[in-house]
Amino acid sequence: MTRETDFILWFKDLRIEDVPLVGGKNASLGEMYRELTRKGVRIPNGFAITAHAYKHLLKQSGIEKEMKALLEGLDVKNMRQLSERGRKIRELVRRAEFPDDLRDAIFRAYTLLSKEYRSNEVDVAVRSSATAEDLPEASFAGQQETYLNIVGEHALLDACRNCFASLFTNRAIAYRAEKGFDHF
Repeated sequence: MTRETDFILWFKDLRIEDVPLVGGKNASLGEMYRELTRKGVRIPNGFAITAHAYKHLLKQSGIEKEMKALLEGLDVKNMRQLSERGRKIRELVRRAEFPDDLRDAIFRAYTLLSKEYRSNEVDVAVRSSATAEDLPEASFAGQQETYLNIVGEHALLDACRNCFASLFTNRAIAYRAEKGFDHF
């Protein structure tokens, strides 16, 4: 695998140029971790689940086409339609089965992180880190959910599903549509 096709990238390996791979928050965390840790500043380690991993989940679980069909012809000013279709998309994402290769990569990374902190199951935060988060013409910051104090592999996968699903809140869908951004 290459950086562009990895499912997981560790903070120590991230640079600000990696925004397209892991989003702005993760790229910034990587910069801070790499630069400040060696200067004695204590920054918690972590890993990013890549944009490629997210796309892999959508394709391999078979939900991408159905999601696109639900978004086709959507009138974001019709609140009933927006609410119904947004809910259906979030449900699809929450029910999506992680492909074995992606699930295993997340579990391996979580196990390594737990060992680093001398824990059987370390508490982690699951946050979105959009690849188009803070652009001159749009700001997506704060639109997706954050999950704190996540403990255990299965809780981690559930938090990831919920975080991915939060990409399709009604306000996020409407904002992307109004700003002319692709939903994927």
